[in-house]
Amino acid sequence: MQVQRVRPAYRQVADELRSQIMCGLLKPGARLPAESELTGMFGASRSTVREALRVLASQHLIETRRGVRGGSFVVAPDPSQLVDDLGGLLGVLVATPQLGIGDLLEARLLLEPAAARLAAQRADRDTADALRATAAAPRDSRDPSGFVTHMDFHTMILMATGNLMFTMMGQPVSDVLRTRLDRAAVAQEQWQNVDACHIAIAEHIANGEAERAEDAMRSHLLGLRELYGETWKDQEED
Repeated sequence: MQVQRVRPAYRQVADELRSQIMCGLLKPGARLPAESELTGMFGASRSTVREALRVLASQHLIETRRGVRGGSFVVAPDPSQLVDDLGGLLGVLVATPQLGIGDLLEARLLLEPAAARLAAQRADRDTADALRATAAAPRDSRDPSGFVTHMDFHTMILMATGNLMFTMMGQPVSDVLRTRLDRAAVAQEQWQNVDACHIAIAEHIANGEAERAEDAMRSHLLGLRELYGETWKDQEED
């Protein structure tokens, strides 16, 4: 016997309102009808409507304002906020058996070489110069490993594609990896190798060498995968 699962009422209300927001029927700045009106429109209880509005607020699609002119208003999705949320969710999942560090590194290995290729094809001179400068930046005494700058370099390449989806897919993975590497356990020679790889990748991108940029990024990430894998194993044993 096949049974069709029925969604909770508040999700049905949230889904309908989300659909109207995403298709443009409800535009940014538009005020939603009052709760009493929504209950009548959907034939739902006030608690159902309130829960639906909380769902939309958690997805940064509406915001609630207080006062005489208050209410629930549609807001334009903020990509940076969505990226932060995805990074937080990935961080939680990595702590469960369902998602491991290997999954993140494998996804990164598929995404970032393609991003390096596109960056080489699309980056303008200012972007290329910024990549070169970041790759060759001197170490900050507060971060002897240069790890923060290293991660920023990868983020810049994602952004240099000019495709927001690359940043939205890659940045949350990078945010999780920031917390999963024991920087002190990495030898200075390894950091120096990372620096050299970044300089080479930046040069390929600046020179418009798409295939070389892709190959260099892939080789670089394969080396990093071993480094992260060793660190992750130690954390699991603890």
